[in-house]
Amino acid sequence: MNRKELGVAVIGSGRIGTLRARLAARHPAVKFLAISDLDAGRARALAERTGANVYSTDNLEMISRPEVNAVIVSTPEHQHVEPVCQALELGKPVLMEKPLGLTLKDADQIIDTVKKTGGDLRIGYIRRFKRCFARAKQQVLDGHLGKISGGTARVYNTRAQAFEILKRNPEATPVIDVLTYFVDLMLWFNAGNPPREVVARGQMGIFKEAGYNIHDVTWAIVTLADGAVINLGISYALPADYPILGQSDRVELLGSEGTMIIDDDHREHLLYSEQGVAHAYVPGHKIKMSFSGSNPSGDWALGDYWGPLGNETRLWLDHLVTGNPIVHATPAEARLVLETTVAIERAVATGERVRLPLET
Repeated sequence: MNRKELGVAVIGSGRIGTLRARLAARHPAVKFLAISDLDAGRARALAERTGANVYSTDNLEMISRPEVNAVIVSTPEHQHVEPVCQALELGKPVLMEKPLGLTLKDADQIIDTVKKTGGDLRIGYIRRFKRCFARAKQQVLDGHLGKISGGTARVYNTRAQAFEILKRNPEATPVIDVLTYFVDLMLWFNAGNPPREVVARGQMGIFKEAGYNIHDVTWAIVTLADGAVINLGISYALPADYPILGQSDRVELLGSEGTMIIDDDHREHLLYSEQGVAHAYVPGHKIKMSFSGSNPSGDWALGDYWGPLGNETRLWLDHLVTGNPIVHATPAEARLVLETTVAIERAVATGERVRLPLET
C-alpha cells in the first residue's frame, strides 16, 4: 500500500473551515498546512491556533503552493466556484462544503472543470457520516427493506441559527442550505432511482417580517423514477431558545420487506444549566436547556472532535494517503441533490408540480 504525506490548504476560516483545519493539523499524514481567508485577522488567528506553516488572504497563493497537494474549500456558499476550479485545474484533489453551488449554473461550471481536468472532487454531506445513517445505508445495501416504496425526512431548528446563516448569505435558504442534507440522504438510500417530480408548499411569516424572502416552513413530496414517494420537510423558525443546538430530525424508510425509523431528535440527552449552554453556530447565544448532541457536525470532548464532520474529514484524508474507497458525495450525486432542492423551491414559488431533470 502506497502511503504519502499530505500538504493541505484550507480555504476559508469560518466555523467549518476552522474545524477542518484543526482536524487536518492533527492528522498524522499532514506535514504542511496552509490557511487562507479574505479576512487577514481571521486567517492569522486560525494559522496560529493550528500551527499552520503559512497563511494569506490570497486563496490562489495558498492553493498554488508546491507543498500543497490537497485542498479543502470551506468558503461561504456563493464563493465556492473560483477556489474549487483553481485547485482542480492545478491537479489537486478537493473536499468542498455542500452544496455544489447555489445555482445549477455554478454547479455545472464546477462539473465542467472536473471533466476537463479529470479532477478528484468530493462534496461534504456530513449526515452520511453519522453512525445511525451510515448503518441505515448498510442495512439498505443488505436488503433488509426489500424494494423501497417511500419514506420521510424532516428537520427542525431555531430562528437563532437561521438568522445567523442568512446574515452570512441571504441566498442560503433553509431548503438549499439545510434540507439539502436530507435530500442527499434519501437519494443516497435510493441510489440509482433518481427523482422525477416534485410538489411542494411553503408558508412565510417570521423571516419575511425580518426582511428575508424565505419560508418559515417548507414541505415537499418527491416522486422517484420507479414511483417511490419521499416526503421532505423543514422548519428553521422554531423559537430562538428552543433546546436545539443544531438539528432535530427524523428519517423513515418503508420497503416491501421491512421498515426503518431513525429518531435523531436528540431528546435522549437533556442538559440544563443556569450558566447557559453556548450555541456552537450562533456567537453569544446561550440557552439554559439543550438537546446535547444536536450539533450536526459533532462536539469537542476530551481533547478530540467526535461526530460526523470529524469522521468525514479524517476519512477523506485517509483516502488520499491510502487510496481506500470512500462514500463522500461525488459531483454527479451533489448536482442531483442541488437540482432536487432547486425544484422544491420552484414548486413552492409557482404552486405547480415540477418535473425533473430541470431545464436550466
